[in-house]
Amino acid sequence: MGRDVPAITISRQDRRAYREKVRTCLDVLHRMLRESTFANGSHRAGLEMEFSLVDGHGHAARTNEQVLAAIGDPAWATELGQFNIEFSGDPADLTGDVFATLDASISGMLSHAFKQAEAQGCRVAMVGILPSLRDIDIVEDVISANPRFKLLNDQIMTARGEELRICIDGPEPLLTYLDCILAEAACTSVQCHLQTSPDSFASYWNAAQAIAGIQVAIGANAPYLLGHELWRETRIPLFKQATDTRAQELRLQGVRPRVWFGERWITSVADLFEENLKYFPALLPMCDDDDPVADFERGDVPELAELTLHNGTVYRWNRPVYGTEGGVPHLRVENRVLPAGPTLTDVLANAAFYYGLVHELAVARPVWSQMSFAAAAANLTAGARRGLEAEIYWPGCGVIEVAELALRHLLPLAARGLSRLGVDAADAGRLLGVIEQRCLTGQNGASWQVNSVRRLEAGGVTDRAEALRLMTLGYLDCMDSREPVHRWPIM
Repeated sequence: MGRDVPAITISRQDRRAYREKVRTCLDVLHRMLRESTFANGSHRAGLEMEFSLVDGHGHAARTNEQVLAAIGDPAWATELGQFNIEFSGDPADLTGDVFATLDASISGMLSHAFKQAEAQGCRVAMVGILPSLRDIDIVEDVISANPRFKLLNDQIMTARGEELRICIDGPEPLLTYLDCILAEAACTSVQCHLQTSPDSFASYWNAAQAIAGIQVAIGANAPYLLGHELWRETRIPLFKQATDTRAQELRLQGVRPRVWFGERWITSVADLFEENLKYFPALLPMCDDDDPVADFERGDVPELAELTLHNGTVYRWNRPVYGTEGGVPHLRVENRVLPAGPTLTDVLANAAFYYGLVHELAVARPVWSQMSFAAAAANLTAGARRGLEAEIYWPGCGVIEVAELALRHLLPLAARGLSRLGVDAADAGRLLGVIEQRCLTGQNGASWQVNSVRRLEAGGVTDRAEALRLMTLGYLDCMDSREPVHRWPIM
């Protein structure tokens, strides 16, 4: 979840002081890495899930404040749009019956939240982009009340100096201009956190980058935006463009986007924090009163507040996270490429595939030494564009269809990785079986949405907005069934 900020005015002096404080925090982080002060125990996993709220007609419901008040649980929070809410689960050791435990605990939390939402006249949707989203849903008045979001919007729009240009190709290309960042709220995702030691962080981050395109292709669930059929995971290009601080001239000069895949494999987590400071101006330049140098030299654990705040405004698809728990600092890889949904079963299957595969690659098969970083970046684009029909590059296979790659090579690796972690074999097999069936049937969330809309239109629903509205309602009914998406009947 994002860090709240007060409603303030930012001065030029604030920016200079903040840059200096981030540098100080980074220097302290280097000292902490050298002196091995971090948690080095078992791998821990955690999930964050974002949702859209939908009214009884299938349109976005601007009711997050009422819904969150009814839920009454600090694990739930606002997100950028008034039609968004977010859930953050407790971390768990990635071993034994972890997935059964997560299933039970998250199911209970979701059941309570869904009932409270219904009492407020709306439903909760797990979907990468709400298919029925309209132009009137992504205007500045729909930004949530939290001052953090208003400040973030103002800073991005000021830095850009002109309207945001959303231009996405695909079967039905879209070009539109927006005067706020609220299109970002259309993008709802699941973030998989993996705690690891400083020594192994680079291996896990590199492995996560290498498989990002595969994750997106298999889990794609966002084919529509504002009535247009675009990429199978339109959330990938939309998020990049909706938070872009660069005017056209800066893009042409090669200035990095804030939603960034990166440009190289790393050897240390410090590489990523160094890049943050080197390439990205501050969006929320606010300094705490603490002194991280004094804290560290006194034997206390520094919060590194400015470093983490700045890191939170650089939207890497695999983000480094510094945190503390019980007075002990730790590092996490935050995997951000997966869309929300379609069901909790699908979410847990995506997570199991990710955790197992990234662990096996990090421990036993350093695949990043056998492929270029540019190939990994190209795979992300290909996977987002074409979903389960994508062809990607993989060492030893060349260019291969992603479903075939998963079935022949990656699912066995993921199973081996989960076994190394000590995950219950029955749970691992059940969840990886969901991924297998997606690949065999060719049906994930994106393909179900597209095929359902096409059938509705072929059956006489000639208005695209109406077809998307009906499909959204049908999607919610299937989602509530908890049947994984490969079993959903086409509408």
